[in-house]
Amino acid sequence: MIVLGRIVAPFGVQGWLRIHPFGDDPEAWRKMSQWWLSADAEAPAENWKAHDLEAIKLHGDGVVAKLAGIDGRDASEALGRCYFGAPREALPPPTKDEYYWADLIGLAVVNMQELPLGRVKSLIETGANEVLVVDDGERERLLPFVDHVVKAVVLSDGLIRVDWDADW
Repeated sequence: MIVLGRIVAPFGVQGWLRIHPFGDDPEAWRKMSQWWLSADAEAPAENWKAHDLEAIKLHGDGVVAKLAGIDGRDASEALGRCYFGAPREALPPPTKDEYYWADLIGLAVVNMQELPLGRVKSLIETGANEVLVVDDGERERLLPFVDHVVKAVVLSDGLIRVDWDADW
């Protein structure tokens, strides 16, 4: 299951949900007919529950969504802060130079001098940009996922090349 975001609160009284997307283009999810929900982002696929997606829209600086069967504030509150996602085959394919976070987890990270910095353990959404959490077994480094730091992502080689000093 690819985790796409998290429900953060009910929105209104008709069952709409305020969501926090883990990505740049949540409007692309309109093409998906279902979202899968789970309280645990690491749960196996069979523990996620499918819900038909009725609508998704940008609202102010956030995103709200409406799922079938979630028809009132009580129903939306009952979901809590669960995660939502989808199986990879249900997702729109990423375009060139776009990646799902799940594709980056576990990739080796090397700097421009070919020194290994570790592997991507997770990503953090900061609001300004995503941050790679890179673990080498002894320490974690937080690298901003921005163009002047991340120079290349080569999924076929399992590698991310960064402009980052090994001492930082």
